[in-house]
Amino acid sequence: MEMITVTAKTVDEAVTKALIELETTSDKLEYEVVDKGSTGFLGIGAKPAIIRARKKETVTDRAVNFLSQIFGAMNMEVSITAAFNEEEQELSLNLEGEDMGILIGKRGQTLDSLQYLVSLIVNKDTDGYLRVKLDTENYRERRKETLETLSKNIAYKVKRTKRPVSLEPMNPYERRIIHAALQNDKYVTTRSEGEEPFRHVVIALKKEAVSERKGRYDRSRGGRGERSGGYRRENRRQDSSISAESEAQAEPKLDGEE
Repeated sequence: MEMITVTAKTVDEAVTKALIELETTSDKLEYEVVDKGSTGFLGIGAKPAIIRARKKETVTDRAVNFLSQIFGAMNMEVSITAAFNEEEQELSLNLEGEDMGILIGKRGQTLDSLQYLVSLIVNKDTDGYLRVKLDTENYRERRKETLETLSKNIAYKVKRTKRPVSLEPMNPYERRIIHAALQNDKYVTTRSEGEEPFRHVVIALKKEAVSERKGRYDRSRGGRGERSGGYRRENRRQDSSISAESEAQAEPKLDGEE
């Protein structure tokens, strides 16, 4: 924000005038004294005090001003609502207007790009890190529900086929949704692979689940050929005739599988 010049009899009066003109409070005002002024002698030769002042720019102001400039260049009328959570160090920005689909883009890519740019702006020359969340038409929540459903469907497929599945590249926020959705699943595990912007989540069967299934299968075959009296006879001819398909049918299934 540009500085304004304020003149008054004293510096204190000049500061008060600046607060009124800028419609702000003293804790949000920054100023520099150009001339302290003087009362002169018996009022003769008195000089006014002069200050240059401006309203302190908060991270919220910085984000809103940046987005307003972008939407102005796009000839779009967009209403911006901001909420800053100091405890969580999170700045939430919600956009409202017509044709918000343009700002969302394919799978939210445009919205993600805008969010990334705003994050760079608000975190420039600041201590710590402020998380920015940019949303419109409740897209983030709808996308979250979609990803949670997707993760459960893919997990079910992995359990049935026992083969890992790689998902499409996602940003860190969406990858966290997948990890969180399956973190309590006792049969599958998730991991991120690749480099940005192609980093993606892989859903695979847990090693413990594989070992458990193999152990249960081996035990089910270990009782074959036993006879009473402590003697055991192995019928190699019978064992050798067991096909891979039969073995697959004998293998115990996971809970929930058909």
